Amino acid sequence: MTATENVAAGLPVATFTDAMSRLVSGLAVVTTRQANGRPCGLLVSSICSYSVRPPSVLVVVDHASRCLEPLTHCAEFGVHVLGSAQERTARTFASRGADKFAGVAWEWDGSVPRLCAAPIYLRCTASAVFGHGDHSILIGEVTRTLVEEAEPLVFYRRLFDWRLRGSGAGRL
Repeated sequence: MTATENVAAGLPVATFTDAMSRLVSGLAVVTTRQANGRPCGLLVSSICSYSVRPPSVLVVVDHASRCLEPLTHCAEFGVHVLGSAQERTARTFASRGADKFAGVAWEWDGSVPRLCAAPIYLRCTASAVFGHGDHSILIGEVTRTLVEEAEPLVFYRRLFDWRLRGSGAGRL
């Protein structure tokens, strides 16, 4: 047994987060409109395809996020999968800045703030929200999709700037 293995059910948080930091994941900005009419958004790495029929995504949001309440009470939200050229956008939406949309090209898509430079945009209708532990899980049915070719920006070992290299190598 190594020092990072745990036998007891009381798994240390640091050990768990270190293990999960080694899981390569995409980065996305999730946006919605607040009750006051202003946009809000946050960076997430916990996102996945949830269903094909209906087309749906699953997004996980920390209970400490200032966007949690607007997202759990919204009718629609946007998911913007980031490309490798959007490290600055990732850092902006990961921050606790007051106006994350300042200096970012965006527009309203109905009630959803849409980031103009994101290579993948999914407009979603909120269909379910439930809590688990210190996060909430949002399910959104995708009603609109815009896709452009771009290298992905991925998250690995707590770094935003680690990029997946190569075009087609190892594709299935």
